[in-house]
Amino acid sequence: MLQAQIAAAKSKEKVIMAHIDLADGVPGIRGPMLLSPETTKPLRELVEVLLRSPNTLTPAEREVIATYVSSENDCYYCQHSHGAAAAEHLGGDYKLIDQIKQNFQAAPISDKMKALLAIAGKVQKGGKHVTTEDVGRAKNQGASDKEIQDTVLIAAAFCMYNRYVDGLATWAPQDPEIYREIGKRVVNLGYTASGWERPVSAVSR
Repeated sequence: MLQAQIAAAKSKEKVIMAHIDLADGVPGIRGPMLLSPETTKPLRELVEVLLRSPNTLTPAEREVIATYVSSENDCYYCQHSHGAAAAEHLGGDYKLIDQIKQNFQAAPISDKMKALLAIAGKVQKGGKHVTTEDVGRAKNQGASDKEIQDTVLIAAAFCMYNRYVDGLATWAPQDPEIYREIGKRVVNLGYTASGWERPVSAVSR
């Protein structure tokens, strides 16, 4: 199903060529990952730990942090792929993800998440933008030291992932159904499942 969607999307879109020679039909971070097995493994393992390992922040909440930072960095592929994963964790609530990206303070999420997203947004601008007051506000809303640490680390890591994706001008499909399929796969299989090292069109679902 995903293979057919990608083929259709490629035929309709005006595709901007990546800065380096990447496999055709492989979106986002997956393209350059195919070129660098020695860095692909730790990058995939890192995102698995950050977004899916046991934690007092749910996988949905951590995907939301990744999505928000990616949106602030204007990384189309990352904000839509991780936004889809967040939405699928939340039972398909894509409207909520859009609300969070547009104005998380007005979104129907917990005050703790709003405080953590405020910290993540500061990290996106630069680590020194985070203030004692930002951290104190998060603690007052019930965030633990570990949750604050993880928020900062997720935000920092996704600045790296976003720049990796966009710094090489990788292909970002415009078809939302492609991202829905990616989101469902992440929820079901995670980030280290076999098949991620091959082009998306070759991955059986």
